Amino acid sequence: MDNALNALREAALEAKAWPFDEAKKLLPRVDKALNAKGYVLFETGYGPSGLPHIGTFGEVARTTMVRRAFRLLTGDSVPTQLFCVSDDMDGMRKIPDNVPNHEMLKEHLQKPLTDVPDPFGTHESFGAHNNARLRAFLDSFGFEYTFKSATELYRSGALDAMLLRALGKFDEIMAVMLPTLGPERQKTYSPFLPISPKTGRVLYVPMKRIDAAAGTVTFDDEDGEEMTLPVTGGRCKMQWKPDFGMRWAGLGVDFEMYGKDHLTNGVIYSKICSILGAEPPVQFNYELFLDDKGEKISKSKGNGISVEQWLTYASPESLALFMYQKPKTAKRLYFDVIPKAVDDYAAFLEKYDTEEGVKRLESPIFHIHGDRVPAERFPVSFALLLNLVSASGTASSETLWGFIRNYAPGVSPEKNKKLDELVGYAVRYYEDFVKPTKRYRRASDKERAALEELAAALDGFVGEKDAEKIQFEIYEIGKRHAFEPLRDWFKAIYEVAFGQEQGPRFGTFAAIYGPRKAADLIRRALAGEFVKVAA
Repeated sequence: MDNALNALREAALEAKAWPFDEAKKLLPRVDKALNAKGYVLFETGYGPSGLPHIGTFGEVARTTMVRRAFRLLTGDSVPTQLFCVSDDMDGMRKIPDNVPNHEMLKEHLQKPLTDVPDPFGTHESFGAHNNARLRAFLDSFGFEYTFKSATELYRSGALDAMLLRALGKFDEIMAVMLPTLGPERQKTYSPFLPISPKTGRVLYVPMKRIDAAAGTVTFDDEDGEEMTLPVTGGRCKMQWKPDFGMRWAGLGVDFEMYGKDHLTNGVIYSKICSILGAEPPVQFNYELFLDDKGEKISKSKGNGISVEQWLTYASPESLALFMYQKPKTAKRLYFDVIPKAVDDYAAFLEKYDTEEGVKRLESPIFHIHGDRVPAERFPVSFALLLNLVSASGTASSETLWGFIRNYAPGVSPEKNKKLDELVGYAVRYYEDFVKPTKRYRRASDKERAALEELAAALDGFVGEKDAEKIQFEIYEIGKRHAFEPLRDWFKAIYEVAFGQEQGPRFGTFAAIYGPRKAADLIRRALAGEFVKVAA
């Protein structure tokens, strides 16, 4: 390991970034974890009742950040694993809105998701389809993880010992669960859900008898016939809340995070884990993602942004940054957050070069990349590229690269792969989200006078590539024309010339686009050309 990373390790205990705060909580568990299973186990769960969405992947990304921090704190002497567990043995209780073949799926309601045919026709089951979608995204991020199917864990016998222990603790588990239920649900509740041997459905039925010594439960099947089944071998599964605690105990989970909607249940999971003789894991709860209407993102509704949609318009690194920032704050996760996430990532990457020690550990870049920070930097911003597309009137990557080369000689699509990807993202984002929302307006008399002066000043900057010189003059013009506050001056530039309320530094735009072209753009806007087109 190089000296730089060794220096980071020495500073790790001082770092205040939230992944380090969580990782430090795991240090007292190390000896016990190593003695029990030989590694510290991080877990994340996934409910595959709907198509994977970004919130699910955020959980894996954030858990990976804590794992990375833990590794830096402990070094190579403490092995770690991350299990990504899919609850694919859950019964399909309703049909998601955003999948095909609803009529076919109706016949398989209440069956384990891994026993439901794939409505897309590409995998052996609906659960397998959604699991594949999950793994494909995790792999695209380069996550290091071990995928675990709940169906396989149950049916392989991996959880048999803990299921038998749970059967022996049946009354204690019921004592935890019953106070959380209403009177009617209390009458029929059982922590064990048998799988009907006749219909294959997950049955929510009361137990008539339990036999801890034999490891069996007795219940009435759907047709009223009394049945006795072992709780082992995948013939039964546990209700989701007891299942959470049982899995913690059965796998020896040391760390798990979950959304705020699980917060009150975390106490239940922990109690059941303790009843089964295990220490509950360190837990971290995060705030939920919201869609454009401020509603919680739902797998079954398919609201918010899908993984594929984000990656159409921005890089995986920008998504990782979005996941890192303020996990305890509810955030809108919609298309309009993408430009800021992209440019924030580029800014943090640029700043990382000047940071050392603890400052590096507190940078999002460390938590996204660890010791594999990419070398490439971005001479232009995403927001600036969007404005170049707008000003040039063409969604052509070649045209954008012409401006970029003029401004930053030596860069090229061949040498700067990430920048070339950014150009492509900007073109697509502009066409789909910026262009349809443009609203040009005419300038007021005061704005017109200032803009005419700006156009004349830009004529005098022909050949100038120093964006700061141009930006200084723009400020001075705004002051001379008594814009108060000064941001109203920049707002006027963008509303009149670009049809939007804000944008990147206009001086940088003019330097890249070309001062004379920028002057022509302003004069065309003052002539009402863009207002007429928009109308």
